[in-house]
Amino acid sequence: MGQLTASGRDTAYVWVGRDTGGQPDPAAELLCQAGRLLLDRPRAELVLTHGPGGRPVVRASDDPAGPCGLPVSVSRTAGLVVVAARRAGAIGVDVERVRPLPALALARRWFPPAELTWLADRPEAGRAVDFLRLWTAKEAVGKAVGQGLRGGGLRRAMPPPGLPWRPVPGAEALWVGHPELGGDLVLAVAVHATGQVDVEVAQRPGHGAVEVAQRPGHGAAAVRSASVERTSLPVVVRGNWSSRCSTLGRL
Repeated sequence: MGQLTASGRDTAYVWVGRDTGGQPDPAAELLCQAGRLLLDRPRAELVLTHGPGGRPVVRASDDPAGPCGLPVSVSRTAGLVVVAARRAGAIGVDVERVRPLPALALARRWFPPAELTWLADRPEAGRAVDFLRLWTAKEAVGKAVGQGLRGGGLRRAMPPPGLPWRPVPGAEALWVGHPELGGDLVLAVAVHATGQVDVEVAQRPGHGAVEVAQRPGHGAAAVRSASVERTSLPVVVRGNWSSRCSTLGRL
């Protein structure tokens, strides 16, 4: 983790780790590591709180209500936990494992008609993946705006999935994209931004790692391979969002 330095650019950092479902919880530790990296504070001085709209924020314990918090987001799927953090503004993340599912039936129930039509026109062999790309985009955007899927979040229109960042229809300066994780995973990241945002995805050793630099509206700026040893994913005791990082419980 020490090799993941803050670049000085607007960067959405994403950490991917295994989640066995028991103690200790990797998500809490990853959130604290994000705070150490991006706020430049020791672990003992970090707390997890909530900002406007209920969005989770890592802050310094001596300024728990101050303006210098670190927006973060957490997602879990079977055996996996993902944590995202961004100093420059709101962020949302969601991850799903690809699996057989009745994509059209689910879309007919939950998605707006235009998305159902788009999905029906997609190749049947990849339809489950396309459905999950739309689903994860909705989840990530909901987290970025602090609403989750409340208030008809599944009906919120999404752009066609993929890279680079895509503007969310009807939302000013709100973008969503799908950095590749490979394997059977679908990842979506959403940000509020008016300029370039890089995405740096660091995976657990043994899973590979990749950095994806993207500029909203301008295509992918770069894709760079990275050593799988450039980060580690330690674990921590579970706790409460308002607890100090050293005593966090499951999130």
